[in-house]
Amino acid sequence: MYGWNMTSWGPGGWLVMGVVMLAFWALIVFGVVALVRLTTHPGTRPPREPADSARAILRERLARGEISPEEYATRLEVLARDDR
Repeated sequence: MYGWNMTSWGPGGWLVMGVVMLAFWALIVFGVVALVRLTTHPGTRPPREPADSARAILRERLARGEISPEEYATRLEVLARDDR
């Protein structure tokens, strides 16, 4: 009968085992996340425009209804001329 003669690890042993178990599962989760990140290819997504670009701001204003479609087209033409 193990533990009856006071040769078990005691509370310190249980604490160490708990910490080791948490570290083990953290390592497993970290490994899976790293594997998923390494195997996905970010090049398969279409490139995004920077959030603060003029065209993105213009699209947002049109979507919110702050400008009309005609004004959107006019301002988009102005931006296209500036890019040349």
